[in-house]
Parts: sequence; C-alpha cells; structure tokens
Amino acid sequence: MIKKLMSKVWRLCRWVLGLFFLSTIMAVIILRLMPVYVTPLMVIRLFQNDEVKLSHTWVPLHEMSPQMPLAVMGSEDARFREHWGFDFKAISKAVEHNKKHPERTRHGASTISQQTAKNVFLWPGRSWLRKGLEAYFTVLIELFWSKDRIMEVYLNSIETGPGIYGVEAVAQEHFGCHANELSASQCALIAATLPNPRRFSSRNPSSYMLKRQRQILKEMKYLERR
Repeated sequence: MIKKLMSKVWRLCRWVLGLFFLSTIMAVIILRLMPVYVTPLMVIRLFQNDEVKLSHTWVPLHEMSPQMPLAVMGSEDARFREHWGFDFKAISKAVEHNKKHPERTRHGASTISQQTAKNVFLWPGRSWLRKGLEAYFTVLIELFWSKDRIMEVYLNSIETGPGIYGVEAVAQEHFGCHANELSASQCALIAATLPNPRRFSSRNPSSYMLKRQRQILKEMKYLERR
C-alpha cells in the first residue's frame, strides 16, 4: 500500500517537474522574439500604489540611443558582454565588502541578465526560492537569447520611475523626447536611478544623482574604448 502511494507521488512529482521545465523553456523561447508588454512587477506595482499608473512603450533596441546600453552597463554590469549571466568577480567583491561593512549599504552583484530574468519572469523579493528561480531563468535566457536581446528586454522592462517602465516611457515623461534622442548625459542620469527609481528621479536629480551621473559617464567612455 505504502509502495503504491509512494509510486503515485513520485509519478506526480515527475509530471509536475516535467510540465514546469517544458512551460518555462517554451516561455523563454517565445519571448526571444515577442515584445514584453507587461511584467509581474508592473502588475504588482498597480496594486501597491494608491495612484494607478502604468507608463510603458516597447521599442526595439535599434530605436534607442546607443548610449543607453553603455549607461546601464557602466552603472550596473560592466562585464555584461563577457560573462554568461553571473559575474563571479563582482559577487566575490560584494561578499568581501558586506563582511567588512555590515552596517553600511550592502553591495549587490546582480547582472543585467539576472535582473532581466527577475523582471520578466518573477516577483520582487529576497527569498531563497526566488533567488533560485532567478538563477534558473538567467541560465535559460543566456542559453536561448542573444546579448542584444537580453539588453533590449532589460531596457524595456526596467522600472525607471513611479509607474514608469522602460527607456521610451521615461524619455517621454522626464525629457520630452524619444529613446533614440536621449543624450549621453540623459542616459547616464536614467542609469543612475536604477538602484531605486522610486526614490531617485531623473527628472529632478539630487546632488548625489548628479555625482553618480558623472561617474557613469566616465564608465561609458571607458566601455566605448574597450
């Protein structure tokens, strides 16, 4: 009796796992070609905010300023073109920093690929389950998507202000232009908000934001020469 029950449970687990792997792989393959018009974060924010707002316009990568990818790489992930989804050098540095300065702002080491996986397929949070799924989806998009596609989806799905998602939406709302018209300085300013775009504004930058902007512009020049 127990053996039969265990056999049924095992068959059910295999069926559930097989369905999970098949459905997630198919979702990643489909989104390799299709625009991502809505993400879990966008839906969650609608229920979190008192004022309902969702400003988002999908644009292809070639219709964005070429400075925008450089800006987010300079701000978030300088080795984006070199790694396979995980920057172990950055992870090691972050671990060492957090050990030495536990009372200060903790450093993260999430790559653009990891952030894209989280933004498109998952929910915000710090649980081990979510981090594990983030790693899984990061492997999948690195396997099935090109680097340009990862960057394109990232720049269209990132939160760039309260209720604002993607580069085109923030370009229109904060700078009165389209994504392909953004200057290097404006791109750097948008990238400077990414650690917390609901706290930091590219429309009304603080002195700290302007300092970050200058740092990112230097990184952009360095990345251009590489």
